[in-house]
Amino acid sequence: MRKRTKIIATLGPASSSPKIISDLIKEGTDVFRVNLSHANISDIENILKILKAASLELKRPVATLIDLQGQKIRIKGFGKKEHILLKAKNEFILDAALGDNKGTDKSVGLTYKDLPKQLDIGDELLLSDALIKLEVTDIQKSKIFTRIIRGGKLKPYQGVNKRGGGLSLKGITEKDKKDLVAAVKLDIDYIAVSFVKDAEDIRVVKKIIGKKQIGIIAKIERSEAIDNIDEITKISDGLLVARGDLGVEIGIEQLPAVQDKLIRKAMSFDKIVIVATQMMESMINNRVPTRAEVFDVANAVTSGVDAIMFSAETAIGKYPSEVISEASRICAQSEGAYIRPLSVDRVVPKTLPVDQVIALSAVYSAKLTKVVAIAALTETGSTALWMSRVQSNIPIYAMTQNIKTARRICLYKGVQSIKLDKLEENHAQANMQVIGLMKKIGTVKKADLVIITKGDLLGTSGGTNAMKVVEVGNMLEINE
Repeated sequence: MRKRTKIIATLGPASSSPKIISDLIKEGTDVFRVNLSHANISDIENILKILKAASLELKRPVATLIDLQGQKIRIKGFGKKEHILLKAKNEFILDAALGDNKGTDKSVGLTYKDLPKQLDIGDELLLSDALIKLEVTDIQKSKIFTRIIRGGKLKPYQGVNKRGGGLSLKGITEKDKKDLVAAVKLDIDYIAVSFVKDAEDIRVVKKIIGKKQIGIIAKIERSEAIDNIDEITKISDGLLVARGDLGVEIGIEQLPAVQDKLIRKAMSFDKIVIVATQMMESMINNRVPTRAEVFDVANAVTSGVDAIMFSAETAIGKYPSEVISEASRICAQSEGAYIRPLSVDRVVPKTLPVDQVIALSAVYSAKLTKVVAIAALTETGSTALWMSRVQSNIPIYAMTQNIKTARRICLYKGVQSIKLDKLEENHAQANMQVIGLMKKIGTVKKADLVIITKGDLLGTSGGTNAMKVVEVGNMLEINE
């Protein structure tokens, strides 16, 4: 059983070798993420070479997602100490003027010097993904005096969030811009923009990318982004629900409802949606996930997301291949057990372009005519994207000569990407080519019905204007 939900694996020290990358593809990875908080551009160049070689060998397209660091407030270091212990009711000082590695069990430096100017007495600060809670009791120039509400071990360079959000940080930093300029020169597929607060952050990225065929994914991890979600969704290619920082800002008790809202919002605008953070975090050290993690992944799958993303589990965990193997099985079983009613979670305008009409018609017709699969001949991937927005269990095979399109399609739910070396120019021969490929991979057999969508001018952009139902083993082999 082939899963419909896509899997994103973050590469890191545990998973960047050619062998592990090959294993990750075999187990079901569709997209590989490189996090520029922990990597640099030269790392990306090397990874792209490995990915291309593995993809060619395994005859399976895979996409790359480059994650910009964004502006995250962090504490500084504690010298040679691996951590300090904060005890409830004690006082602790965050000092924006304190140097790196000058931290003690009484105070620590900050990476963001303007934080004291943006806080008020009574504000709550959350450190280490909300494991530690501080209340601001006084502010004197660069020093933020706090009372420890919830203590614990504080490690160097942990994140700092304000409960409820509201800090006026830049979404796109100078480092991000520099990284982006270098990244767009490489053969990448998607850019994830961290700590997006409004549509302007996405416009800045779009301006740098220019006409490059690179999708933009907005990471939703700030409370301000929720207030501006319509504008952000419209201008992006997709949303990534980053539950770590988002949960810290809005409160973890609100996460389930907000996650569902963001998934519905992305679908309503025909955009990709990804869920991330602690999907199967126990597998950093264990070979099997917890039951709670299995339910978390299954719930994400049945909610209709395009993809789930793994971070530390595959980047630094002991069992990266097992993570993907377990996730693939959970996805496939959840999809098989939960048959969604055929529906379009979007507001459909009164009139649509012809290619969208063909895409939507194909999925609905497949359900009504007992079609076993849809084959979309596509140049840009748009037809496959629109098909994937319809919530159904009909397998979709997107076939294209364009390698960049073949890779980008890897993030579309329910769509299997197939790269064609050459597409037959004759329509009848193209039909035979499509069915031959589907028979080869075991998708169809004699007497099965298949829908094929394509354009009059094969291999041209935006020209899908035809839908044909064919019966395997009963097709004309002459010009149409």
